[in-house]
Amino acid sequence: MIYLDYQATTPLAPEAFAAMEPWLRDQHANPHSKHAPGRAAAAAVEVARDEVAALLPEGGRTIFTSGATEAINLAIRGALPDRPEDGRNRIVTIATEHAAVLDTVRHIDARGYEAVLLPVASDGIVDLAVADAAIDGRTALVAAMLVNNEIGVIQPVADIAALARNAGALVLSDCVQGYGRVAIPQALDLVAISAHKVHGPKGIGALWVRDGVALRPLFHGGGQEQGLRSGTLSPALCAGFGAAARLAHDRFDSDAAHVADLWGAAQPLLAGWTINGSIEHRYRGNLNIRRDGLDSARLLSELRAIAFSLGSACASGSGRPSHVLAALGLVGAEARSSIRIGFGRYTMRDELVGALERINAAADAQG
Repeated sequence: MIYLDYQATTPLAPEAFAAMEPWLRDQHANPHSKHAPGRAAAAAVEVARDEVAALLPEGGRTIFTSGATEAINLAIRGALPDRPEDGRNRIVTIATEHAAVLDTVRHIDARGYEAVLLPVASDGIVDLAVADAAIDGRTALVAAMLVNNEIGVIQPVADIAALARNAGALVLSDCVQGYGRVAIPQALDLVAISAHKVHGPKGIGALWVRDGVALRPLFHGGGQEQGLRSGTLSPALCAGFGAAARLAHDRFDSDAAHVADLWGAAQPLLAGWTINGSIEHRYRGNLNIRRDGLDSARLLSELRAIAFSLGSACASGSGRPSHVLAALGLVGAEARSSIRIGFGRYTMRDELVGALERINAAADAQG
């Protein structure tokens, strides 16, 4: 099996597995207990927290969650009052955001907030002039994804954050696909990340919160995680996340160089394909491409030895067409003729080239 679905999840780093193993096999103490084993577990959690924070902006705190979806919900629902205050009833976000953002914004729209979805151009990039017009004194929160999970486009999040700051609004960025791969802008208030997108374990993520930003918990219990996320933390998951983050920090440049090499190797094999989204402003480990007349679902079923996707794994069970491709103006046959190929640290050059050759052969056979 050739694995080319890095946007859905990444292979677990051996170093992350090694960091988790003692906490799964030998050390079972609750990190919230006050005895010696509990304190040792708590210390491991704090080491992991520092390792995760090393790739995040300065001047904030890191809250462990079950994943980025919970982190995003905590950020949006926790930062905004039940009803708008001081005339700030607007939430500005982007039409190509992850469903975790869009669905949460729709949920609180019923509480008296006005949701404004910024359109994107055919390359997937927001027009800053349009964003500037939408982000005004009525805006409570701006949510802008750093790297798009479906098409890999990098939004001008630093510029959007500056507009939000000038308007007195909070800024949330879904940095799940960018964490450990591209620099995260400093001028953010809330950052959501996930371990399994950076070669860590599934079931854990984090929300970074700038100092001075107040949040309310989504649910109540023992008051763990600084009063914002009740429930017993898993030292194993935290340790795995920390090890993956440390590795991403140490390998930042070499991982980027490897992805650039893979991207270059793929280009000669893309004749007849169109890349969806900006080529210039893009994380190059995401190759979302389309080919006229292609039946992408048939292609996927015919190439069972290659793991690639037709879009976001998070939305695949909903039956909904890709809202990201629709926002680019791709609907109907154009959207159905698109596939997503994701690669990264553990992808070998010959694997990617061989997979693309087989994809091309199968696509040619469709006529």
